[in-house]
Amino acid sequence: MAGRTKSKKPGPPKTAEQLLDEAQELIYDAWEMVDRRDAIARAWKALRISPDCADAYVILAESAMEPDRALELYGKGVAAGERALGKESFERDVGHFWGMLKTRPYMRARAGLAQALWDHGDYDEAIGHWRDMLRLNPGDNQGIRYILAARLLYLDRDRETAAVLHQYRGDTAAVVIWIEALLLFRARGDDPKARRALDIALKCNPHVPAYLFFQKPLPRALPEYAGWGDENEAQWCAAENLKAWRTTKGAIAWLAARISAGRPVLLH
Repeated sequence: MAGRTKSKKPGPPKTAEQLLDEAQELIYDAWEMVDRRDAIARAWKALRISPDCADAYVILAESAMEPDRALELYGKGVAAGERALGKESFERDVGHFWGMLKTRPYMRARAGLAQALWDHGDYDEAIGHWRDMLRLNPGDNQGIRYILAARLLYLDRDRETAAVLHQYRGDTAAVVIWIEALLLFRARGDDPKARRALDIALKCNPHVPAYLFFQKPLPRALPEYAGWGDENEAQWCAAENLKAWRTTKGAIAWLAARISAGRPVLLH
């Protein structure tokens, strides 16, 4: 029979790990897409290949129109990440999460879930997730410590806030320095140690007060990137600290007086 070719035999079925890798490749493509609709389509395609693709749920959750729907999708993403990693990973790899690529989709989904819970008013549950993420990855590549400290301060849980800062003592991020100054004012009032802390905060990022005083409005969407001491960092810092500064009796007046008294410090 001339011209007839032999059909290829189908290869062995792909493993769950291979299917997940294939789905994840689609997610990498989705992240590069300008049109959000194309990214969403890739996310759904990834889930058809592997229901354990946590990052696909993250993309869908970020695009959800309703908060409850976002919360649901982030929850599914966390569950997918848990399935993909397996129980052993949560025992064997504690302390090293994020250092391994395979853990990152789970950590991204869990960060989204914690924020969605916070937005839903489930504060204690959100805080529980952030605390556990720091247990899994104390190196904290995602900056969870900043969110946790600021949210504990928001809830007036000052001792717990101080404990988080102590765990990461030496951190010079503006959000940390501004929290430290307010904690000292709450505990000690306008004493020399609190004033020194505030002077350090003003040097660290002098753009923050304009947002705390409502002289500048915070953007609806915070910037994706920030540099040390720049305006973007100030927006992140003010957004996380605004409620605590505005509701702490005397704090805003103390800040205004210190700026007025220390303008030479700010200029140099």
